[in-house]
Amino acid sequence: MGEPRRPDRVAESIREQVATFLAEGAKDPRIRGFVTVTAVEMTRDLRHANVFVSVMGDEAAIKATFQGLASVASHLRSMLGKTLRLRNAPEIHFKADESVAHASRIEQLLAQIRTDRDATADAAANELAAEDLSGPSGPASSAE
Repeated sequence: MGEPRRPDRVAESIREQVATFLAEGAKDPRIRGFVTVTAVEMTRDLRHANVFVSVMGDEAAIKATFQGLASVASHLRSMLGKTLRLRNAPEIHFKADESVAHASRIEQLLAQIRTDRDATADAAANELAAEDLSGPSGPASSAE
């Protein structure tokens, strides 16, 4: 019964170890900027780990960071095997986590909608105020 949860436990341990390694032990100069390990997905046989990272910076820094991550993956694999005492250390595959950028884009769109809505409401209020100052107009007042 406990077996299906094992990949989740191992994934969480790997996430913690990789985050610590990147914060303290990564010596590759290409790994720069703000790198955050957001999640790890393991295969059921524990042979492969997809490590999702969020990297802040421009496109060049992000590309260089992923090249650096790819180069330290084998070292990280051996370190994880020893630290976590796994019979077979999983292959590490770094993947970009777009959820932070996606959430930022959604926030930006919502802010734009709020601004547009407020501008439309202000324009309608100004139109009503101008109409009240000029008095009633339209076909009913011209008939008198």
